[in-house]
Parts: sequence; structure tokens; C-alpha cells
Amino acid sequence: MYEKRDAKDRQLDAYRVPLDEFRMTTDQGIGVDHTDDSLRAGERGPTLMEDFHFREKLTRFDHERIPERVVHARGAGAYGIFQLYESLGDLTTATFLNDTSLRTPTFVRFSTVAGSRGSADTVRDVRGFATKFYTPHGNFDIVGNNFPVFFIQDGIKFPDFVHAVKPEPHNEIPQAQSAHDTFWDFVQLQPESLHMVMWLMSDRAIPRSFRMMQGFGVHTFRLVNALGQATFVKWHWRPVLGTYSLVWDEVLRIQGNDPDFNRRDLWEAIERGAYPEYELCVQLVPESREYDFDFDLLDPTKIIPEEQVALRPIGKMTLNRNPQNFFAETEQVAFHTANIVPGIDFSNDPLLQARNFSYLDTQLLRLGGPNFPQIPINRPLNDVHNDQRDGFHQHMIHGSRTSYAPNSLSGGFPAAGNGYRHYQERVDGVKIRKRSPSFDDHYSQATLFWNSMAGWEKQHIVAAFLFELGHVEHQHIKGGVVRHLGQIHPDLASQVAAGLGLPQPPMAQVHSNASPALSMTGQPQSVATRKIAILMADGTDAGEVTALRESLEGKGAICEVIAPAEGSVAGIPVDRQLSAANSVLYDAVVAADGAALAPLGRAQFFVKEAFKHGKAIGAVGSGRELLEAARLPNDVGVVMGDGIAEKFATAVAGHRFYERDVAAVPA
Repeated sequence: MYEKRDAKDRQLDAYRVPLDEFRMTTDQGIGVDHTDDSLRAGERGPTLMEDFHFREKLTRFDHERIPERVVHARGAGAYGIFQLYESLGDLTTATFLNDTSLRTPTFVRFSTVAGSRGSADTVRDVRGFATKFYTPHGNFDIVGNNFPVFFIQDGIKFPDFVHAVKPEPHNEIPQAQSAHDTFWDFVQLQPESLHMVMWLMSDRAIPRSFRMMQGFGVHTFRLVNALGQATFVKWHWRPVLGTYSLVWDEVLRIQGNDPDFNRRDLWEAIERGAYPEYELCVQLVPESREYDFDFDLLDPTKIIPEEQVALRPIGKMTLNRNPQNFFAETEQVAFHTANIVPGIDFSNDPLLQARNFSYLDTQLLRLGGPNFPQIPINRPLNDVHNDQRDGFHQHMIHGSRTSYAPNSLSGGFPAAGNGYRHYQERVDGVKIRKRSPSFDDHYSQATLFWNSMAGWEKQHIVAAFLFELGHVEHQHIKGGVVRHLGQIHPDLASQVAAGLGLPQPPMAQVHSNASPALSMTGQPQSVATRKIAILMADGTDAGEVTALRESLEGKGAICEVIAPAEGSVAGIPVDRQLSAANSVLYDAVVAADGAALAPLGRAQFFVKEAFKHGKAIGAVGSGRELLEAARLPNDVGVVMGDGIAEKFATAVAGHRFYERDVAAVPA
């Protein structure tokens, strides 16, 4: 066999094209002259299915892994109900956006992007926020992220981006991290990714909880009304509890203490009846305003600043039930950007066009063939009627004798007037593999993001760049990224360059525009669902602890008693022993005893670490002695004395005190 193949190879040698003539080919050996843009009808037109290179590249990528998802492998899910605030009947025929009395069932899957199923929850990463609406006219999916933009403008680059951010192929390292050469090499060569990278380097990439995380549909879609008139729409999920994050040092310790931190938090909140709530908001742009912005609405690396188009809350989703079986529901749920219902349609966003192809292609492999919609978690509420038959995992028993349409034997005719009708958009253009010049600005919105950050947010972004680029081995990659940062903002570039020991890059003249909505300051403040550790030992004043605990839990907080040993202290049951607890698993700490805990190094470290991470610290009774033993300053967010319940609750609701001088605390 091998001799015959070698002989054939020798026969073909005369016909081979020299490798240096075509640096890249398709799997069929056809030369590829451009792999950064899909073929479309005009520079802003829809992607064409005849683009064989695009389809081959995406198909190969979609079928790389079985059975785990290639991306978003690590996830958690929950069921919920969506309730509409007001009818959007003037904008769309979608029933679930018209009838305010309708309670639309939903299923949400939250996820990380880069890591495998066994990776930790709290890595620095994008988070998926995918929602399936089981509407009366079929399933509608918002397949979004917790960032409003993405790394690339054209879906043909999606395999390249994911391959770059995944563990490097020669050693399968690192897991669930972007802090390595191939990712940052991609970034420095693909400046369209810079806006998304700014979000990734911010605290948005390390959310406190899925319950305290925004979601975005990313792309521009259309709402279509009964007259066939369209309005551009962007989808936003806004958590009722507010948007909050962890801090980086805390993240690293959580990964070792509880790699399931976010998954556990979601599950336990629903089991307690503290149901996560999210408002669905929309940004609406009439088609007449499509070209009114200094960016292209079809560009998925851009946002519409809220100062230009305000968010309009239209309904609320409440997650109120956990799955019964992780695999059957959370693992087998299949989301797809092309799952839309009458009254909703696509735009020509080239990344969205690619996702409309790619998701179905992936699910055919992952879920064993074309019958995956019959899996219970994927079934629509309304009945399914068509002549599509057979295939792997067919569960329906078709009673009719027909498997074709039209037919006169079993009513195989389309539903005239009641089916989905695509928005009638005129499309003209030369078949071209080229990006619209309106997609060329890669820096101004990254600058807008930086300008909008509070001081502590900027410090965290700089620290994130230094951590990530500090793990890059090749100096030219670091230098390339820093040169791009010089086009975003001189302050950012100079701080990162200094930290890496690199020369200052050329600095661009940048704008000073800001969008306050991009900062995580000014969030709704509540103690509800905040997890508070109460440190106790023999000799604790049980009365003071009980009064404080009842007050906090009355406001919706979750209190756990931590003590040197299991059992009970002063008649109060111990939830966790000190050696099995860690401050990073809590939002705040109360020292309820100091006399017995002060000599314990573990107890001192517990409160020191919480202080370092900006958390509220309380002390009642002799608890002051523990704070003094740890040599904590009487700083902001430190509340001591008797009867501190209200003042401490206010401090906890503030989430973090980033203005603390952490350097003043002894190690």
C-alpha cells in the first residue's frame, strides 16, 4: 500500500505547484489568497454560501472536538420566566414581545469561553450568556456574552482567534488562560481585537457571580412589524442586583479553594429562593439612522454608547429552577443565533452571518446528527410538522407515508401567510472578498472604554496587561501590543511599557470622550445574597452575634459561622471550621471574637486577606482584638463596636473599598 502511494506521489511531482507560490491552500489544494474576509455581496452585504474557503474553514473548526464544545465548554444553566413590561407591537410581530400577560419560559446557560469542561469558573475570560425563549411560535435564542463586542469583525477569523487563545498545541498549556504567546501574537497582528481586549483586561472578565453579570447580544439584529418595516436592535441583559466583579488576587485563590465558585453560587441562590433577575433592555435605531454614527452598526467590535441611544427596559427574566440533570439539560442544550421567530431578523454583520452557519454545523456533530431538536431541552413548545425523516437518534414515529413536499396525501404544504417571512432588503453588490472601510477604526472605542473607567478600574487594567504580557516569551509580541496601546491612550501605554521594561511607544493624539455607563461604578447597592463570614470562638457574646445575624439575614444576606472546630460555639451551630474556610469565598467578614482568635495566624490571615481585597470588615464584642492583632488600620469599610448592623450592611452593599492603602497592612 505504501509503495503504491509513494509511486503515485512520484507521478504527481511534475504537477505540484511550488510551496512558495501559494503559502496557503484549501484542503483540496486550491490556493487561498485572502483569509481575513468572507465573500459577500458588496462590502456591507450578506455572506455568500458559495464561499467554499469560508465554509471549509468553519466546518473544519466546528468538527474539531467531540463531544465537548470547542468553546464555552465550561457552563452552568437554569430555567426561568420572562415577563414583558410593555408591548412592542409597533416594532415587531414577535408574540412574546407583544403580549404583556404572557409568561415566556426560558433556559439560560452561562459559561466561560476558553477553558475545557474541567477548568475553573473564575478565570479571566469572556462569559457566555445564552438565553433560549420557548415562545408560542418557536424557539428564539439570544446567544450572547457578558461583553457587548467581540474580538473579530468577520466570522472567517473565528477559528484563528479560538486557536490562538486555546492552549498552545505543542504542550497543551495553559488551560483557560489568555496569558501566552499565541493569543497576544494574534492581538498584535489583528488590531480589530483591541476594543474587546480592553474589556478582557478589565474586571468585567472576572465577575463576582453570574447573578451580577451583564449580558449582550453583541450583534445588530432587526425587529420587523406587521407592515414589514424594520428597526435595528441590540439586546442587553442588566442584572437587578447590579454588575460586580472579583479582584485578581482573589480570583487566583478562589480557583484553588472552589473551582466551581460561580456554578455553585448560581445553584445555591436558586435553591434558597433568591432568584436571579435580569432586565431585558434594547437599543433601537430606525433604519433611517443607520449611517448617523461614526462607526458601522454592522461592526461587532463596536458598541452604541448609551449616551447616543439609551437603553429601553422592556421586560424581566427571573431564573427560578435548577436543572434536574446537568448532562441532559445544561450539556445538551443547543443555542443558535439563527433560531429566530417571526418579527425578528438578521443584519448583514459578517460575524453574525458566520455564526448562523457555524452553530448548526457544530450541533450536528456534538449532538449526534440532525435530530438534536428532539432532545427535551431543545424542543419548542409548539408542535413540529414537517417531512424531514430518519437520521441519527430519530425519536419521532412518523405515521404518514410521505417524506416530501408538496404532497396531497398528508397535508405537506407550507403554511400560507403564517410562516416566517424574511425582511425584504435590497441587496446589490459585486462579489468581493473585502471589508468595508467603515470597519477600519480599531482604536477610538478602545479609547472610549479607557476614558470611561474610574481610577481603580484603570489600575486593574494596567495590572492585567502586565500579568498577561509578563507570561509572553517573545519580546516582539510584547512590543507589538504596546505599540497598539500607544494608539489607545498614552497613559495606558506608558504604564504597561514601563512595567515590561520596554521603550515608550509612539503616542497618538486621542479623543477625550467618555461613556459613564461603561464603568462599574454607581451600581445598585444591596446586601441581598451577599455572603458574610462570622468568625467566632469560645467566649463569643452570642447575643450580639445573633442580633447582627438576624438583622443582616433580614435584609437578604447569607451568614455563615466560622470557628476553629465544628459543632457549636456559644450555642450557635458552626457552618464551617476555620481550616476549611477562606475569606475569598465571602463578600465580607465579621470578627465576633478576638480574645481566642487573636493568637491564631489563620484567623489573622483571614481578616488581612479580606481587607486586602477591599471587603467590608466588621468587629463586635472582643472582635476588635483580632483586627488589632492583624494590625489592620481603622480604614474605610472597617466598622467596629456594638449595634453596627445598619452601618455594616451599608458597607457590605458597597461591595469594595478600592481606595484603601493596602500597602500599609503588614504581611
